[in-house]
Amino acid sequence: MQSLEGYRLLDFGTALAGPQVGQLLADLGMEVIKIETRVKPDGLRLGRPIVGDDIAGGDDGKWLDMQPMFHVTNRNKLSFTINLKQPGAMDVFKRLVKISDVVLDNSSPGVMARLGLDQAELQKIKSDIISITLTGCGEFGPMRDTLVYAPLIIALGGLESLLGYYGDKIPMNLAPGYGDTNASMHGAFAVLAALWHREQTGEGQHVSLAESYAVTNLLGEAIMDYKMNGRVQGLQGNRHPTLCPHGNYPCQGDDKWVSIAVDTEEEWKNLCTGLGAPEWIADKRFADKNARRQHWEELDKLIAAKTAQHGAYDITDILQKVNVAATPVMNCEDQFSDPHFREREVNVEIQHPIIGTEYVYNNPMRLADMPPTIRRPAPSIGENNDYVLKDLLGYSQQEVAAMVERKIIF
Repeated sequence: MQSLEGYRLLDFGTALAGPQVGQLLADLGMEVIKIETRVKPDGLRLGRPIVGDDIAGGDDGKWLDMQPMFHVTNRNKLSFTINLKQPGAMDVFKRLVKISDVVLDNSSPGVMARLGLDQAELQKIKSDIISITLTGCGEFGPMRDTLVYAPLIIALGGLESLLGYYGDKIPMNLAPGYGDTNASMHGAFAVLAALWHREQTGEGQHVSLAESYAVTNLLGEAIMDYKMNGRVQGLQGNRHPTLCPHGNYPCQGDDKWVSIAVDTEEEWKNLCTGLGAPEWIADKRFADKNARRQHWEELDKLIAAKTAQHGAYDITDILQKVNVAATPVMNCEDQFSDPHFREREVNVEIQHPIIGTEYVYNNPMRLADMPPTIRRPAPSIGENNDYVLKDLLGYSQQEVAAMVERKIIF
């Protein structure tokens, strides 16, 4: 039995932030039913797929089920298509709410209320229901209706004010959707906390998660520096406020790098020895951490000249053997070929009924007795309609057929 087996979540999530909350919980055994409609599919289902040679897939109506990003964020889920704007559809959905534990969405503020599915209305259906809404800036306040995408969430959260070349005036924009994925981890944790509270008290509740503040939540050092010292940290580049040297240094090969971080004086001496430069130990420019920080650029050039003589794995091995923190700077290709990543199954191979063999990222948690598993690929749109309507809700075949005819199930 998996740790969350027996719980059911209704997932209105789209794109990354909402669906990844459901994905994390589904990996742990929760039954997650993705609530969809062909009128407006999840954006991750749309567009021509970037995998496979099936040019005719669009003509056959397959493209909604062929998107790789949709597959990784919606594995282990079921798909139920219902058009809630059709007369009679809400009665069907309310029956599903009655046998569920959590309702999840990452819509704009007010969307669920307009559907009649905010917490107040949900509790009229099931008194101990839990709902969670993820929004860019929260469900109240002057910025509640601000339009954001994942990179902008990082800007609002404050992280991008620290990203950029040291001394530059233009902060960098972190293109990957870190703001969404970071919010999803906070969201999954919040759902578990709400479920635990319900187990103790019998009470449901609404969880409101502002994705931008989930980013701010991780900036403790910068926030403390401002509150205690009145300093606003600027662009940091690879420079660290206390560690020196600290950065990424070139290695042999095309775009290959090693990351090195040194804290103590013992580690500094070990680095000098490992790089074959014991004379640096007696160099007054590098006598202690403060001195090294004053001559940061000179030191980085010296280290880079040494690391460039080695492969990234080779220099990592040399420095690790003398107790210096060093690792290759991994790209995705490296992670697929690295022996440690392969043994840890960081990425796993699954079978999709249309795509065939494909890789998805694995769940990083390793519970000894109840490990997360990838039990099924992402569902085709509406794949589990019969299961939801007949097995869970007890509708007859004739009733289901009537719903299809009336475009309730669509």
